[in-house]
Amino acid sequence: MSRVAERAGVATGTAYVHNESKEELLIAAFVETKRTLGEVVYGSLRSSGSSHHLFGSVWRRIYHHLREDPAVARFLAQIDESPLRTRAHEALPYDDPLLRLAAQMEDDLVELPVEILYELGLAPAVRLVASNTHLDDRQLSGVIEACWRAIHRPDH
Repeated sequence: MSRVAERAGVATGTAYVHNESKEELLIAAFVETKRTLGEVVYGSLRSSGSSHHLFGSVWRRIYHHLREDPAVARFLAQIDESPLRTRAHEALPYDDPLLRLAAQMEDDLVELPVEILYELGLAPAVRLVASNTHLDDRQLSGVIEACWRAIHRPDH
């Protein structure tokens, strides 16, 4: 916490005013990062059209937004690989846009827990940016299609 406070330009005690521990600070940062990502990705998204089109639009928006600041992608990936993962995800507000998207597309998705649908469907966008993997438009379309096939019910 002392390094966090130092980088923020405040006293160490001040850093504890809003967060009791480094873990609480990380969870708060995760929630804020996900909120911002949700606003960027879903802000002007039209929910009409096929689930396939909607999924592709969301995937592209996540990828392009995170490409602007890959440190955000690395932070999200780091939380998802840490012991804080469960607590961080439980701290997300009930109206998480990803949950709304999954509910909207429910009839077109394979029957798996939402966490697994995320890992197969959208998490690759975060991980590709976090690993500094650049995709051209053709590659991006191919990855999106592969992710869609992984979560899409073949009979729909």
